[in-house]
Amino acid sequence: MSDETIEMHGVRVLLFAGDGEKLAAAQDANLFLSETWARDATLAVIPVSRLGGDFFDLKTRIAGEVIQKFVNYQVGLAILGDISAWADTSKPLRDFVYETNRGRSLWFIRDLAELDQRLAIKAAG
Repeated sequence: MSDETIEMHGVRVLLFAGDGEKLAAAQDANLFLSETWARDATLAVIPVSRLGGDFFDLKTRIAGEVIQKFVNYQVGLAILGDISAWADTSKPLRDFVYETNRGRSLWFIRDLAELDQRLAIKAAG
């Protein structure tokens, strides 16, 4: 599967493919941001399989730095897939996911149906 741009509830979304360059360090966010801009999208959906191994280790600060880049450039970010393997063993990560999912800049979503639901709520709100 290749990267795909779709429209959902008035939002242009770039769905990154499950394979490809990894988001393993903060500077790697530039690749994903550049592709998102090139496709005129305002929301990037990155599968868990595209994240480096340290992304969910909050002590590395990779997740925070990546998210800050997306926020600074006003591009939404959704992490797509099951993160329970990491969240089940880390209360700080569970808390982080809970807090970010309450906002509008970053969501951790299990599937595209959940993304559709969140964007519908955002469009209505």
